[in-house]
Amino acid sequence: MSDRYAKFASSGPGRMVVRRLGLPNPAPLRRHRPGDPVIDGLVLLGAAPGGRLAEPVSKLLSAIGADVRTSATEGERPAALVFDASGIADSTQLRELHSFFNPVLRSLAACGRVLVLGIAPQDCAQPRQATAQRALEGFVRSVGKELRGGSTASLVYVAPGVEDTVESTLRFLLSPKSAYVAGQVIRVGAGMVEAPADWEHPLAGKVALVTGASRGIGEAIAEVLARDGAHVVCLDVPAQGSSLVAVANRLGGSALQLDITASDAPGKIATHLRERHGGVDVVVHNAGVTRDKKLANMKPQAWELVLEVNLSAQERIDDALLADGVLNAGGRIISVSSISGIAGNVGQANYATSKAGVIGMVRSMAPVLAAKDITINAVAPGFIETAMTAAMPLATREVGRRMNSLAQGGLPVDVAETIAWFANPASGGITGNVVRVCGQSLLGA
Repeated sequence: MSDRYAKFASSGPGRMVVRRLGLPNPAPLRRHRPGDPVIDGLVLLGAAPGGRLAEPVSKLLSAIGADVRTSATEGERPAALVFDASGIADSTQLRELHSFFNPVLRSLAACGRVLVLGIAPQDCAQPRQATAQRALEGFVRSVGKELRGGSTASLVYVAPGVEDTVESTLRFLLSPKSAYVAGQVIRVGAGMVEAPADWEHPLAGKVALVTGASRGIGEAIAEVLARDGAHVVCLDVPAQGSSLVAVANRLGGSALQLDITASDAPGKIATHLRERHGGVDVVVHNAGVTRDKKLANMKPQAWELVLEVNLSAQERIDDALLADGVLNAGGRIISVSSISGIAGNVGQANYATSKAGVIGMVRSMAPVLAAKDITINAVAPGFIETAMTAAMPLATREVGRRMNSLAQGGLPVDVAETIAWFANPASGGITGNVVRVCGQSLLGA
């Protein structure tokens, strides 16, 4: 469903009304088109004294064609502001953030990017360093709420010794692929990193399984993974068979019709992937259902169905793929959670429980799977423009769209692009992360 308010706000009379009344002002977001550069324009790079990331980051950005400089000429509007805060070891040094950003923040171009690089507090050598590095989260989230014109801010914690493995993350966060990812904290650690021969098709030769792929966000995920070169096995319930086959055929993939909650479903999936495709490289758990009621009015069947589809079936499928060695070395498991699993929601005790469980699964399984060079991450969408949100009452829909720093809903492709970043062979150092695709929603952390 089209966002009529956003269209009005971008019109001549609308701009005047929005400005005079102080109404939300959603700017058109720039999204990725095949063949586009990672970032088009000046990248202004700064660093606190003693930082260890500015030099490798400068080399990476220059290698991908970015115009990287430490200062801009008068009148220039940088496409990105990148600051290496890894050298900040004491709270008094946080003034370096103000010194770099204060003179240049207003000059950031439309749909620009603010990116701060640091060290995760748990990786810091001293308590005062950990304190100062944790302070970066408040800074980035506040700046993200101050930005206008479709610009976003994010924080990347880079573990010591893995400075050369951040390319996939930089490519994602600085590009239009991250249009609806704002105010996020991402952790990059050690892992098996394989730079793709072709960054336009990083999943060439890979097999990806996407559940709930017949429509909506699942269909968008399948499309983006296929665009990136993967053979996509599209899975959904038999009732969605015709739509599922149409999606699979259009993408040059294959269709698998079954109910993931069936007792024999994990075995059938494992057998299909092993016998038809020789295994699987990327598993995307997208299938999900809602049965909304306040807990006092909720029937047991509604509770059980939501927990089974959204959480327990994922665990059983993963167990089967791992036990049989069907998930290949260097594999990726990516689940779709929700900001409801972070903030909760009235009438969604079952749904929020299942989605919080997904987050728990990601964080508890990450160290277990790391020993097998397999990563596990999740996306947590906020308000995404789908058939489901289009059916919401008008007032509820408008609140969902405006309650974020970008003042608009996201698109299914925004979720799909984030998943494709996780799936990239060069993202082996990214595991145990839960990234909200919500335009920096005011709900949750």
